[in-house]
Parts: sequence; structure tokens; C-alpha cells
Amino acid sequence: MRKISVVDCTLRKLSENGSRGLLFREKLAISIGIDRFGADVIELPGIRNTKEDGIIFRTISQSVKNACIAIPAGTSREEAELAASCLKGAHHPRLIVSLPVSTVQMEYLYHMKAPVMLEKIRDQVRTSRELCEDVEFEALDATRCDVSFLIQACSAAESSGATCVTVCDDAGIMMPEEFASLVRSLKAAIGVPVNVKVSDSISLAVADALASVQAGGDGVKVCIKGSDSLDIDSFARALKTKGEQLGVSCNLKYTELHHDIESLVKKMQSHDEKDDNLPFTDSAVFLDSESTIKQVGEAVKSLGYDLSNEDIGRVYEALMRLCEQKSSIGSKELEAIVASTAMQVPATFRLVSYVGTMSNKVNSVTSVILDRKGEITSGTGTGNGPIDSAFTAIEQCIGHHYELDDFQIQAVTEGRESLGSTLVRLRSNGKLYSGNGISSDIVGASIRAYINALNKIAYEESQK
Repeated sequence: MRKISVVDCTLRKLSENGSRGLLFREKLAISIGIDRFGADVIELPGIRNTKEDGIIFRTISQSVKNACIAIPAGTSREEAELAASCLKGAHHPRLIVSLPVSTVQMEYLYHMKAPVMLEKIRDQVRTSRELCEDVEFEALDATRCDVSFLIQACSAAESSGATCVTVCDDAGIMMPEEFASLVRSLKAAIGVPVNVKVSDSISLAVADALASVQAGGDGVKVCIKGSDSLDIDSFARALKTKGEQLGVSCNLKYTELHHDIESLVKKMQSHDEKDDNLPFTDSAVFLDSESTIKQVGEAVKSLGYDLSNEDIGRVYEALMRLCEQKSSIGSKELEAIVASTAMQVPATFRLVSYVGTMSNKVNSVTSVILDRKGEITSGTGTGNGPIDSAFTAIEQCIGHHYELDDFQIQAVTEGRESLGSTLVRLRSNGKLYSGNGISSDIVGASIRAYINALNKIAYEESQK
């Protein structure tokens, strides 16, 4: 029985469709999930942000244990070299040279005639092969071009070092028998594997894919989620039912696929529901030991902070010290650095004591006593949990409500008596102030973080 390859292009498709960028942990989780249920190739998006994408893609390349990792090589040597550098550590790296073969796209998007495009294909495939042993030529809009020219383009790619080619139905116009005929013609003309990328714009994706495979196609591109794309679950079910009749099989693990696909779809759906206007506050990696003070300043600003040059200098120094222990820094870690090093001011408020109750029957009640430059104030608050009631009690002490922009809790050490680190962001007059607290008592750490941020607000207001 002939085995075909399954190429998952979910992450690439989401990026090309203009979807709001997935967070780092989401990209990594999706990649590992796809690898677990048996896809042979995982396609990543083209590189947009050199530093951030470079670190993220290298991390994914090193984390995926079985699947080939493929990245678009762009249209120049510089882009190909950058893509190749992101594949370091990959179990099986691949560069993708994507260029159009239809007259419409060649002339109106790339402003090239057919002979010039053939030379461009040769040049970029040759360059990519110098950088990577596995190079795919992806013939864009292949179903709207003359078959003879498609064969010329794929032959040129093969002679220049391409190890496989992909025929793309970007227009979504192919009937199953037409796709099968196209694949047979191409298989007869070239010696490298032929993959297909079908469209579901007229609900024929599964039929086109099966017809192409029956005609000798060597692989199929699929998506977990993506507009007008072949759905991996639908293709897997079709191949499981008709694979023996067609004489083909694949490496997909149907049980794992059925189990994992739902959680991965939910992950992407919950991502889509996020507010695009929210500040970027997840753990996406974007800073390392090579980051400049200007890049650190821009990253701090992207989190919503407006710091002085002196404070940015302190943050930069603390980040460089942390980079001696870690290869890269995420935004949550950067938030903690800002909270602990920037805008350090004399304490206007100091925690004297707090007492709280917690129950699953009634609201939590917390009493807080603060020392404000020798003046003792107290407040009692109720809330949905001890931390909520403690923050309400502090507001009673100071007689003012500040918007709680963010609240994070992380374990610093392991074990039952681990230290907890909390980060509180308060917003006052449109400006963010962060505070950090560490304690084995997470409620106490949260109160200290709130007071830390509160002291920064009080100090700045006193200077005006």
C-alpha cells in the first residue's frame, strides 16, 4: 500500500488570512499537537518580525520531534538565509519557494513574463538548496495556468534542486477529474514527489484530494482551521474509509487526531474572541541578550508603560542579568522586571497587617491596616475571594478606586511551600503603574504588589 504525506499548513494559513497573530504558547501548543497526531510536515508562516519570529520558530523547530518543519523562503537570498537560520535545530528542515505560474499572478502581482518567472524559480530554488537539503517548489495558482507551462516551471524547479513540488488550486475551480488529470500529467513529466493544495470554496476539497491521490499524488496539504481549506479531520475520515480501496495510507493517528483536534480548534477559537485592542501581555518571546536598549524601550512601551530614560536603563540592566540565566525573555518576565526595577520610589503606604476570612458559602471578608507616613488607616472589604476583598479593603483605606488593569500570579519555586510572585497593574489618568510582591502567602504577596503600585502613583502625584 502506497503511503502519502500529510502537510499541515494551519499556522501559515492563519497568518496569510490576516488573523490576529497567535501568541507564542499557542503556536507552540498547536505545533506539538499537530506533531503528536502524525502530520508529516508542519508549515510555519513567513517571517515578519525578524527577532521575535526567529526565536519563536527556532523554539518550535527544536520542540517538534517527528514532523518536518517548513518555512517560506521568500523571493530573495536574504529572505532565504533568514528562513534557514530559523530552522536550526529542526529534526527535518524544509524551505518553501512559493511563486505563481498563472499569467494573471505573474504579470499583475510580480510584473514578470513567463521566461523571467522561470529564471526566478530556478534562482530561488537553487539558492534555497544551498541553504537546506529539502526544498519544496509551490506552484501558486497552478490550476489557472497552461499545463505545459506548469510542467516547465516544475521541471525548472526540479533541475535546480527542488525535492518536491506542490500544485495549488488558489482559485478553487478544479473538479476532481480535472485535478486527477493535472496530477497524472505532472507525474509523467517530473521525478520528484507531487503534492496538492486543494480549495474548498465550492465544497470539493475532499473529493479533489482523493482524486489527486488516486492519480498518483504523493501528498496533501490540510488545515485544522482556515478559510476555504481542506479540513484535516474531514480528509482523515475520508482516507480512513476509502484508503484501502485507493491503495494508499498515511501516518495520521486517527485516535489522537480525534482527541486533540477539538482542543486545538477551541484554542484558536478562544484566540479569535480576544479583543484586538488589549495590550500584549502574554508570554510571547521577543527579547534576548542581543537586544538593544532601544528595542527594550520599544517592548516596554508596547506593554503600555511610559518610563523615563533612567528607568528604561534600569530595566535594560536587569534584563541583561536575567539573560545570563535564560536564552530569551517573554513579556510576563519583562512585566516583572518593570515592576521590580522601574519607578522605585519612597514608600507612602506601608502594610501593617491584614486579616481575612474565606468560605465557599459566603463572600470573603478582609480587613487591612496601612501606615501612611505615620498615620494609621484601616479598611474592610468583601469580595469574590480573599484577594478581591483585600483590594477592596485597600481602596477603603486610601479612599480612592484605581482601575485594575492586570493581575498575574506565578510560582517562583516548587513544592507545597513555594514562593508566589504577583504582579499588579493599576491605571491612573491613563498611565500604567506596576507593582510586584513575593511571599509564600499569595494573598500577602498580592497586597504588597498592590501597595507597591500604589506608592508609585502617590509619589508621582506628589511631584506634580
